[in-house]
Amino acid sequence: MMIQGLVLDDGETLLWEARPAPRCYTFRHWRHSVFGLIFLAICSYWQVLGVAMADTYTVQWLAWLPFPFVLAGMYFFVGHLVQARLEWNHVYYAITDRRVIVQRGLARPQSKFIVLSDLTYFSLHRQSEQLGTLRVHNGAEQQLVLHCIEHPHRATELLEEVIANNQARYNNMRTC
Repeated sequence: MMIQGLVLDDGETLLWEARPAPRCYTFRHWRHSVFGLIFLAICSYWQVLGVAMADTYTVQWLAWLPFPFVLAGMYFFVGHLVQARLEWNHVYYAITDRRVIVQRGLARPQSKFIVLSDLTYFSLHRQSEQLGTLRVHNGAEQQLVLHCIEHPHRATELLEEVIANNQARYNNMRTC
């Protein structure tokens, strides 16, 4: 698997690459769907009342007023799941000998990266024993999120090595 459209710098070596697990990536915001279901139920009831009131009082805008809210509820219930699944086809993660790279985007995939020499820390949130979300930080300035990585131990080993090297380099600079 090679990251589509990824351009490496001269002499840059790809050390690790991955794509997120499809189901995990798609359902990572499942709480939005629960909220969306409740919101959709309330707005649908409001829509029914609006249509009834529009008939009773002959004021048509009462039937149309809740319609945008019903659409928003539908998006929160299922729309974001469809969008995430379509986006999954364009999500790639990579660690090179110089950078951590995240490429994603539905219409036009964009790449974001953190230079390894600027890497300060990372955190791993495990969804299961072999699945996790990795957050890579460049101080308080920047954060990259690598959602739903299968077997994240190789990536974390590489990042631990980089942070140890960065810390050793920083300590050497302080003693000089």
